[in-house]
Amino acid sequence: MTGVRLHSVDKSFGGDQIIDDVSMNISKGEFAVFVGPSGCGKSTLLRMIAGLEETSGGAIDIEGRDITQVEPAKREVSMVFQSYALYPHLSVFENMAFSLRLARTPKQRVVEQVRAAADILKLEGHLDKKPSALSGGQRQRVAIGRAIVRQPKVFLFDEPLSNLDAELRVQMRLELSRLHQKIGATMIYVTHDQVEAMTLADKIFVLNEGVVQQAGPPLELYDDPDNQFVAGFIGSPAMNFLSAVVTRNTVKGIVAEIEGTNGQSLEADITHSVIEEGQSVTLGIRPEHLYMRDGGFTSTVELTENLGGVAYLYTRLAGGQEVVIERRGERVLHARESVQVWADSKDVLVFSERGERLR
Repeated sequence: MTGVRLHSVDKSFGGDQIIDDVSMNISKGEFAVFVGPSGCGKSTLLRMIAGLEETSGGAIDIEGRDITQVEPAKREVSMVFQSYALYPHLSVFENMAFSLRLARTPKQRVVEQVRAAADILKLEGHLDKKPSALSGGQRQRVAIGRAIVRQPKVFLFDEPLSNLDAELRVQMRLELSRLHQKIGATMIYVTHDQVEAMTLADKIFVLNEGVVQQAGPPLELYDDPDNQFVAGFIGSPAMNFLSAVVTRNTVKGIVAEIEGTNGQSLEADITHSVIEEGQSVTLGIRPEHLYMRDGGFTSTVELTENLGGVAYLYTRLAGGQEVVIERRGERVLHARESVQVWADSKDVLVFSERGERLR
């Protein structure tokens, strides 16, 4: 069953088109993540679902009900913001119970729903404390608990972890995943952090300039991006992009000469697209798909980032293009050392000059 569906939704501010003809289908119980650079429209889209922004066009359904013109309080959604927005003079219990009391919920039911949410979020021992006595992670759990007690059909999260330090962000990502598994509700989460998107989502929607570039499971977007923007945005470190010129067509695909390598080339598997010799293309290769072996193209090590179990080599071609190589369990190279770099043709993606994926 559909949880949330958007039909050709638009949003304009003055003459500026912020959201452009966005359609999406989020299944009931799915954890969907909107991801993209700052200003791409992801938070605006979330606020439109919440009713905090009006649509300029299109329609929004929640579980089959058109809520486009329904006021926010009657949409059966709960939103968790970047700021905890807790009342400092109220206890954790009172903060979580606030919306229920505002809705004149019977006292016993308020107690039951708050305690049930506190149990899920491991806040049972903190219900009498004020927010000032809690850590950042605990305060964010209270904000989430305040959303849970309302028992909404859809949870909306607007970059809820951005105020936390790195260690707490990792911990809270795990807690959010466990929460989703436990309550099985439809959740929509906005972030600019593609690591959060990859680790939390059942389905990712990648946005850029108000347009959905691609939607699908995280690994599908990682392995099979539709265009150069998605390929570059999903993955850390980012995919390497190398400017090249096609020199030959083969049975499997193409051979392309990489700019700045004095005639050195890579092969790429292309089965459907027709690419002419002399055509400029961009080759995309993930750092983990690059190997050091004879017969490849030459690059010079500039910096080694050693993280223990994995190391990243930041290298540069003679023509200036940068290439990042992932290494696991092997020796670390030194600056100014030249290496031969190679990639299997099946791991080399090809993009047109306009950034379209050529398959």
